[in-house]
Amino acid sequence: MEMTGSSLLLRSLVLRRILNKHVLTDDEKFVGVLLPPSGGGVLVNAALSLLGRVGVNLNYTVSAEVMNDCIAQCGIRHVLTSRKVMEKLDMKIDAELVFVEELRDKASVSDKLISAIQAHAVPVFVLERQLGLTKISPDDLLTVIFTSGSTGSPKGVMLSQYNLESNVEAIDQVVHLTKNDMLLGVLPFFHSAGYTVTLWTALALDTAVVYHFNPLDARQVGKLAGKYGATILIATPTFMRHYIRRCTPEEFSKLDIVFAGAEKLPKDLADAFEEKFGVRPYETFGSTELSPLVATNVPPSRTPNVNQSGCREGTCGHPIPGVMVKILHPDTHEELGTDQPGILHVKGPNVMQGYLNRPEQTAEAVQDGWYNTGDMALVDPDGFLKITGRLNRFSKIGGEMVPHLKVEETLQKLLSTDEETVVVAVTAVPDKKKGERLIVAHLPIDKTPQEACKLLADAGLPGIWIPSPDSFMEVAEIPLLGTGKLDLKLLRELAEEKFGEGE
Repeated sequence: MEMTGSSLLLRSLVLRRILNKHVLTDDEKFVGVLLPPSGGGVLVNAALSLLGRVGVNLNYTVSAEVMNDCIAQCGIRHVLTSRKVMEKLDMKIDAELVFVEELRDKASVSDKLISAIQAHAVPVFVLERQLGLTKISPDDLLTVIFTSGSTGSPKGVMLSQYNLESNVEAIDQVVHLTKNDMLLGVLPFFHSAGYTVTLWTALALDTAVVYHFNPLDARQVGKLAGKYGATILIATPTFMRHYIRRCTPEEFSKLDIVFAGAEKLPKDLADAFEEKFGVRPYETFGSTELSPLVATNVPPSRTPNVNQSGCREGTCGHPIPGVMVKILHPDTHEELGTDQPGILHVKGPNVMQGYLNRPEQTAEAVQDGWYNTGDMALVDPDGFLKITGRLNRFSKIGGEMVPHLKVEETLQKLLSTDEETVVVAVTAVPDKKKGERLIVAHLPIDKTPQEACKLLADAGLPGIWIPSPDSFMEVAEIPLLGTGKLDLKLLRELAEEKFGEGE
């Protein structure tokens, strides 16, 4: 489905009328959306916003139990989806399903005529009044996006009109998008970056976007990038590994910006991507609770001042306009200076309204307007933000903070030459003597645990960072979420099941 801005507006107005007359009730605030990134997904989200309803894009990579929990939290009555999606999911949804492809027949001649007049003849300021959009406040809720659930039960993050607007404007200010840009939309709309950047940034600004429903379908992603001349790619390092292996330099020849998020971007992966495609990926940092963008590197091609340094390897760049960051000591909560790692706190117009129906957790996460990210970070003397790990990805062993990520990355390099496959993941279980005990989950490898531990020692890791040989467990697959991030919750459960507390 190819659409110009004009045809998108027309179709959204028609769908708005159909939903208003045939599907939704007047008191229905939250509406579920179960569609991949696609023209249909854009139309549904746009139509719901024109109706003043809160579209909730549901995560189709989770279990039916988790999805229905999210539906219950919002009190969703209708879920807009397609038969093709439901055939693939094969799960029971606790809401009335509405198949968008079957709504076309409900569009009357008057629906089409009125929508055409509104789209092509009515001035914008008049149309806004007709649709009631002038009554929408910046503080009104636009969407609820559920957290990944990597560390527990998904929480509904409430994002306002102003939250999203501020993020879109900041993206435009730092990246300087133009009408010649073509976004490659591979992130799902239930992912905050997919929702804000590849959905609303494309809708709000004068830029184009091409979507594909499966970010791991590298061959098709490459074909679409080549066909439409994609200039901007936002992906996770996990997805990038697939593109390096299966996409051609010709398909990505127009790429000007590649942003990596959700996971740490390894230098060897950035090197491999640049070597093959001629464009270097840069890290960004964000969080669902922050709409999501907090900081980003700005590639040289998008930096207006040639004397200005917009990017720095190993960092996530500078905070975006309007956003402030501070680093607090994890124990004393004292504000720290430059180059001192601690807990990252963020304040700005991008901070969420709160967690849906969870006032206590909201109050714990946001204090005096500052959101506690739970990430360990530092700010260097030039103002670049560097993420050093998540607080829940550290273990306190013998009074010392041990970073899971550093152990994990070192083992990955030592045990595998395959850049595409994650072969190890590190977690921890309680230990009565030391407080916590590191556990290494791994795919089948050609080294014994004893040999792996020796390799870690030879690599210079402190003794307290090295897991004991009896703390290794072989797994059939490393647990990952649909976004490619580690499923920390399931990883911890697997470790606790095998080793148990204090064993």
